Amino acid sequence: MQTAIPCLFMRGGTSRGPFFRESDLPADVATRDTVLLAALGSPDRRQIDGLGGANPLTSKVGIVRRAKEQGVDLEWQFAQVMVDQAIVDTTPNCGNMLAAVLPFALEVGLVRPQGETTTMRVLTLNTGMSCDITVQTPGGRVEYEGRARIDGVPGGAAPITINFLDTAGSVCSGLLPTGKVRDCVDGLEVTCIDNGMPLVMLRASDVGRTGYETVDQMNADTELKARVEALRLNAAVAMGLGDVSKKTYPKMCLIAPPKDGGSIATRCFIPHVCHDAIGVLAAVTVGTACVLDGSITEGIAQVPPGEVKPISVEHPTGEFTVELGIDPANPQNVTRAALLRTARLLMRGDVLIPSAVWRGHDGHP
Repeated sequence: MQTAIPCLFMRGGTSRGPFFRESDLPADVATRDTVLLAALGSPDRRQIDGLGGANPLTSKVGIVRRAKEQGVDLEWQFAQVMVDQAIVDTTPNCGNMLAAVLPFALEVGLVRPQGETTTMRVLTLNTGMSCDITVQTPGGRVEYEGRARIDGVPGGAAPITINFLDTAGSVCSGLLPTGKVRDCVDGLEVTCIDNGMPLVMLRASDVGRTGYETVDQMNADTELKARVEALRLNAAVAMGLGDVSKKTYPKMCLIAPPKDGGSIATRCFIPHVCHDAIGVLAAVTVGTACVLDGSITEGIAQVPPGEVKPISVEHPTGEFTVELGIDPANPQNVTRAALLRTARLLMRGDVLIPSAVWRGHDGHP
């Protein structure tokens, strides 16, 4: 016999994975994580015995509940399930999977639609970050079809807008966890920054690369990956994160001048595989570095004038535009970050796990 657990299999932005109601999973964290590993098929590089797609972008989980905190509608927890290790990391954020939280909640009846559009405040339990998410709900149902396009996802879909409210210092002690906008680590100039995602940014040219290499070229570059990982471990200590050898953060981001009319070109490691695109909150963090005087982006990024700055972050499969609001009294202070994502419900039903892993809330598969 196997244990059946209700879930919806959803794409959020350029990521995907199963979404669960919190009440359908074990309350004990250790047991819950064992269940998630079984559901995704980890540890196994192919994840052949589960729902995982053998890539960090397709080995993710969303866990959602009605809000317990006043002034919030929904609370969710993101889980990054390691592909080839028995590790479930609920420390970082994921802005892509975040895009599917409200559609999931509407689909399973955790909240009710408000009209032609529905806006809810969502709290990310991982880091305490809040945002307002708006989805289209004509006729009281989530609309998935539309013309909105995001690079990294084929075709069009209905737009989902996300307005982040408080992203600085999501995991670290603050926006600039080392206290400086630029540091020297392992002989390289870097910017260590966290505006939604802990990130270590460095110039691609400083490690002998162009910053325009393909994902396959980056992933095959064992010399570069070894140097980037050594830099990540040492930078993490400077950022107050301690030993991150078994953590999925900080992410590593190589930057170069824009090539296709954007603001900056990027190649991000998450942290050991080159991202096919760029994570939502990594894009917010890169954009923030672009508007900070003295950061590693100085002389590289093309930043538009004005108090509202659309920063186009180029990545291997296109670009990601983040709209940043700047405090006119303090241009170093980013007051708002807004962006567009899409999501889609792919499958609804139960994920089946061995009963030896968990026998369900009533003890019976």
